[in-house]
Amino acid sequence: MKKKNILKGVLFVGIGASIYGMLATFVKMAYHDGFTTSEVTTSQFVLGLAGLLILNFIQTLTSKQKLSLPNSKELRMLMLAGTSLGGTSLFYYIAVQYINVSIAIVLLMQSVWFSVVVESILTRKLPNARKVVSVVIVLAGTILATNLINMDIELDWHGVFWGLMAAASYTLTMFTSNTLATHLPVFRKSLIMLTGGSIVVFAFLFFAQIGPMYFDGLKTFYLNFTDNTEHIHPFNYSIFLTYGFVLALFGTIIPPILFNIGFPNAGLGLGSIVSSLELPVSVTMAFVLLGEKVLLIQWVGIILILFAIVLMNLPSKKEKEVSMAELS
Repeated sequence: MKKKNILKGVLFVGIGASIYGMLATFVKMAYHDGFTTSEVTTSQFVLGLAGLLILNFIQTLTSKQKLSLPNSKELRMLMLAGTSLGGTSLFYYIAVQYINVSIAIVLLMQSVWFSVVVESILTRKLPNARKVVSVVIVLAGTILATNLINMDIELDWHGVFWGLMAAASYTLTMFTSNTLATHLPVFRKSLIMLTGGSIVVFAFLFFAQIGPMYFDGLKTFYLNFTDNTEHIHPFNYSIFLTYGFVLALFGTIIPPILFNIGFPNAGLGLGSIVSSLELPVSVTMAFVLLGEKVLLIQWVGIILILFAIVLMNLPSKKEKEVSMAELS
């Protein structure tokens, strides 16, 4: 029975990671069709909120027991934590404007070693030797995967900056998701966090697209950050009918549900290894659908990063002994 649960967990996490890995390719396609970052993120979060509201309503009606509610402190903390969820999507999609999807996903995966640093700060303990080696391998793999050695692929520093910001925000999302209000039902917790993320997304929509159309002072302030005014125009609502549904489904509804079902069965270590499928799926999708150039040296770097993730999450000898003792 235990093996069956583990297999179920691995399957759910793997499918969730693969679906999430497809997301950036659809974002890039939306850009090619003239949609802006504001329109992409707004449609994803609005339809994501609508979907989760429906799922929460169905769960509340069909549940045989009373579902837990957050107290006021938990509500505030989850909303605040959700801003990192909105930040991750926003920063990642901005990065995709400047650099290839295959490069952006590699930068997002820097959250692997970001999380090691954060964990060390929170626990006030230095990481063990295996984690240090894993971080070094991730960095080496990143150099190869972004082709910094040969520089056959041009790297826009704007894209690199926003890609690393996405990784930092993603790291924060992972830590808060695993520690805050764990007693709440999955749909309810996801809805609250997504509401917090929506505040960030709507603020960006106002600042980067809608606001500068009506307020000269805001436009002047905005021009301090960029000279690009092409996306200052009325909101294109057709995004909801073209890409919005796919982005919401693949970005804010299906993967979180699958992860929340899969991780408890697979375990955090094995689940983290399987979730790294997001990296090769994202690169392959960009290669097949977008025709992005992916060199052999980049694939070597991607394999190194995947190896580092596996190495970092393998159980130690002590953990194996404890696990064997519990089974016996």
